Amino acid sequence: MAYQIIATNIPDVLVLKPQLFGDARGFFMESFNQREFEKATGAKYSFIQDNHSRSVRGVLRGLHFQVEKPQGKLVRVAAGEVLDVVVDLRTNSPARGQWTAQRLSVENQLQMWVPPGFAHGFLVLSESADFLYKTTEYWHPELERSLAWNDPDLNIAWPLEELNTPQPILATKDAQAGSWADYVKNNQK
Repeated sequence: MAYQIIATNIPDVLVLKPQLFGDARGFFMESFNQREFEKATGAKYSFIQDNHSRSVRGVLRGLHFQVEKPQGKLVRVAAGEVLDVVVDLRTNSPARGQWTAQRLSVENQLQMWVPPGFAHGFLVLSESADFLYKTTEYWHPELERSLAWNDPDLNIAWPLEELNTPQPILATKDAQAGSWADYVKNNQK
């Protein structure tokens, strides 16, 4: 197996395209291989938790991150389509406060590698989507935080017009998420 790597505007965030073998019966792909992942990304992490969420059209989950114990994530879609978005939170990064996005779908089979130090979220564009992700750190609910999906300083281009709605469907914690300005003020070091 070999990944094809697609660069994003944030150098450490990578889009990976696994090799797909298809014929009249369907397809086969190796969705993850530690050795090939390390070779393709240069990242040497152990994945310690796998997560699976199903969401309906118009749901926006995020922008989530953990303080003290940040998670790296390798994300993909097993059914449906999402716009996957990450925001660089790293204090010493030249890309701090920048975001990048990628459409992930069962059709394109793309994956996104999100290193530790990023806020992450996605918007469901299909009728529903099954979203899978491997993490480098356990989920610690007491350390989880959220940035506002519509923060004017981040100015993320969510394709809500495709959904014919001005507002996504949000969890309470995401509707009450903090601003980028407050995050920066509280995380100067």
